[in-house]
Amino acid sequence: MTNRRKKSMRLPDEFEAQGEINIIPMIDVIFSILAFFIISSLYLSRSDGLSVNLPSAQTTESKPNPQFILTVKQTGELFLDGQAIPLKDLQTNILAKAKNNANSLVVIKADEQVNHGLVVQVMDGVRQIKGVSLAIAATPKN
Repeated sequence: MTNRRKKSMRLPDEFEAQGEINIIPMIDVIFSILAFFIISSLYLSRSDGLSVNLPSAQTTESKPNPQFILTVKQTGELFLDGQAIPLKDLQTNILAKAKNNANSLVVIKADEQVNHGLVVQVMDGVRQIKGVSLAIAATPKN
């Protein structure tokens, strides 16, 4: 006896089901990720140094992209771009950061309760550096 396998033959009138790829769930996931990034980017903000209580002035104007932010806290501490520095090393630190930038802009953000003499010392130190411009941060007065 011979073992013959039965071969299945497809008849011409039988319909062959084709596989489908459902992309609706993929679109839902992509839109969810997109919404997450849009909403989370709304809460991102550029921090311009440490928080201090700036004095207000009527003649404030906006300066484009300061290269360096020099913060003077109420306690008299100095911070250059967020890093603490002593007053005696102010010029050295600014020169080290500004060596590649011609016409650098240093914005002084001094707390309104800081001793006036300290702010003048800081301004004088910055003004002695050639090629560095000076600006003082203030909040606009309403």
